[in-house]
Amino acid sequence: MTAKRGHLAISGAFRRAADARRAAVIPYVTVGFPSREASIELAAAAIDGGADLLELGIPFSDPLADGPTIQEATTRALANGTAVRDCLDVARELRRRYPRIPLLFMGYANPILAFGESAFVEACVEVGVDGLIVPDLPPEESRDLEDPCRMSGLALVHLVAPSTPENRVKMLCERTSGFVYLVSVAGTTGARRAVSAGLPEVVARVRAATSHPIAVGFGISTPEQAARVAHIADGVIVGSAVIERCGEPDAVTKVRAFVSALRSASIRA
Repeated sequence: MTAKRGHLAISGAFRRAADARRAAVIPYVTVGFPSREASIELAAAAIDGGADLLELGIPFSDPLADGPTIQEATTRALANGTAVRDCLDVARELRRRYPRIPLLFMGYANPILAFGESAFVEACVEVGVDGLIVPDLPPEESRDLEDPCRMSGLALVHLVAPSTPENRVKMLCERTSGFVYLVSVAGTTGARRAVSAGLPEVVARVRAATSHPIAVGFGISTPEQAARVAHIADGVIVGSAVIERCGEPDAVTKVRAFVSALRSASIRA
């Protein structure tokens, strides 16, 4: 992978979606759930269904930001023996099949620290990963990961919440690369019945602080909710609702169809 490929791949995906007058669709798949090989095919189904970018979850024993659906998938993946090396191998295989789609690892700090920040970044670049999302790593403690990411062109995406103070929103937007991950609600990931009524105001507040694309995640579980988010944000992130389908019979078909429905819903009138 050439230097800066991650940034270029991510910005290109958002630009292509915007040119098509829609928000980028970003599904999440837990590596190793329900098995390592199955997670490859489910990730492929999400891409074939129309994903613009793809998040690959690295299983961890204490996933603080995740709700019960993803926690259960993570527990299953760990029981299957899924380790960081397996996640890298899965990313390598997906990159072989899909040379263009941006791939991002969504993972927690401890497995990365155990692997070694610089070594992990080097391994990500080698297998074709474009970016990292580390929800429990505050920017004040992220330099040892941020510096090798910047040197290699790997995006390091920071999260902003509705409750984040104004000065911190600005700092997070300055430190993020690739896009800003806007958490739609307080709490953990998981399907919710409705998109927060205050979300447009939060998006506008973050928009004023950055030129990066803004992708909204946490709680988006239906095409109807995705459509609401698509009108105010640049990307729609869907995790738990995808993982629910990953555990069902005929999961590949269901994941492909669901992501296709999200893509159709992301079109702006």
